[in-house]
Amino acid sequence: MNTALRRTGISVFGDMPWGWHVCMFYQSKDDLFDTVGPYFKAGLESKEFCLWFPTAPPTIDEARLGLSLRIPDLERHLAAGNMEILRGEAWFLDGDRFDVERLARAWDDKLRGALAKGYDGMRASGNPFSLHSKYWDHICDHERQLNDILAGKPMMALCAYPMAMSSAADVLEVAQAHQFAVARQRGEWVVVEPVPATAPHALTLREREVLYWAAQGKSALEIGEILHIAKRTVDQHTQNAARKLGAVNRTQAVATALRERLIGNDPPSGNAAG
Repeated sequence: MNTALRRTGISVFGDMPWGWHVCMFYQSKDDLFDTVGPYFKAGLESKEFCLWFPTAPPTIDEARLGLSLRIPDLERHLAAGNMEILRGEAWFLDGDRFDVERLARAWDDKLRGALAKGYDGMRASGNPFSLHSKYWDHICDHERQLNDILAGKPMMALCAYPMAMSSAADVLEVAQAHQFAVARQRGEWVVVEPVPATAPHALTLREREVLYWAAQGKSALEIGEILHIAKRTVDQHTQNAARKLGAVNRTQAVATALRERLIGNDPPSGNAAG
C-alpha cells in the first residue's frame, strides 16, 4: 500500500493522510462540482479508485456533465472502471431501509475490490442530505461510524451538504461527526467547525515527530524503531498529541497537525528524549 500523504485536490486541505473524513457545505451546484472535480481528478491521477454517489439534486446526468467539464477524460476513466458514479439512494438505502451495518460492509467490499485491481486505495464523495426527512438520524449515525470505518485503511471521504437545506442544528451535528467541516460559497472557502488550534510549542518535539511519521503511513511499531523508543511510548505521545489538538483519533490528530502546519514535509528538528 502506498502510505504517502495524498493530494486532496482541494486548496483548503492540501495534502492529507489516508483515513481523511471531512464535510463541505455548498451554496450552488457549481460550488459542489468545483470541489469534487479537483478532488476526483487528484484521485484518478494518484491511481486511486474513485466513487461518487450523489443524491438528487444533482441528478446522475447533471453530476456526470458537471464532472466532465472539470475532468476532460472522465468518460475514459468511467469506461475503464477507474471511477463509478452511483445513485446516492442506491448506495445509502436497501429498498427503503437505511442499514448502517450494510453500509459498513459496502465500504469494505468496494475497498477490497479496488485493492484487488491494483489501485493504491479509494476516495469517495456523496451528498445524502435529500434523504433528510426520514433518515436523518441514520445519516448522522453513519457519518460518525465512518470515522472508524476509514481508520487505518487506504480510504478517504468527502461528504457534501447543500447550505439551503441545512439548518443551524444540522450544520453543527454534521460538523461534529467529521474531522473538519468547511463551506464553499461563491467560490470562497470558510471553515465552519475548526478543530481547536494549538501553537507549535504546545506539542513537544517528540509528539510532532510521532505525528510526522504517522503522516508517512508508519505504524506505531515502525515509529518506535525509527525514533528508538518503545511502541507504548509512541502510543502515549500520540494520545497526548491528539488530546492537545482536540482530535478523536490518530488520523484526525495527523490531519490537524498538517493543517495547522505543526508538521511539514521534513521530520521535525531539534533534540528529543523519551
